[in-house]
Amino acid sequence: MSDIVWPEGYVPGFTDNFCSNEVIVTGLTVDDVWPLLNIPDRWPTYYANSANTRFYDGKGPALENGVRFFFETFGFPVEAQVVEHVAPVKGQPARVAWHGWAGSTPEDRLDVHHAWLLEDLSAGRLRILTQESQKGQPAIALAAANPNPMINGHQDWLNGLVAAARKAKQS
Repeated sequence: MSDIVWPEGYVPGFTDNFCSNEVIVTGLTVDDVWPLLNIPDRWPTYYANSANTRFYDGKGPALENGVRFFFETFGFPVEAQVVEHVAPVKGQPARVAWHGWAGSTPEDRLDVHHAWLLEDLSAGRLRILTQESQKGQPAIALAAANPNPMINGHQDWLNGLVAAARKAKQS
């Protein structure tokens, strides 16, 4: 199975917080899920912890390499820029990753690399992996929280994504 591509400075284990969530399901393909993930305006329809998405520079509604966008999550207003975007192509995983940041002082600054990998597997299975590596004081606080809000929140995102794709496929 494929791995997330980590930029320098965000390799898990060397940052203040890291979370990894994954599901493997049957009955869905990368093509079923990609439009729900790649169009941020759709996130709030299946993930309650996402709101107020918007693009800059006349871009959107879909993510693409280099595009800047904004959304709110975990109580943070997040500015983001797509740093990896590989649309679905048969035989290779689809990928999307962004650098996100919030806050302006050393006490409230949060920098993240949030990556997604969607991969069709054998026997009609789909693997969805999302991982996030974080730096900053808010990341240290999130890492110390129990239960971990990042693990739980991203699992909700995955579960909602799968449910929304199943619902769309039945329509």
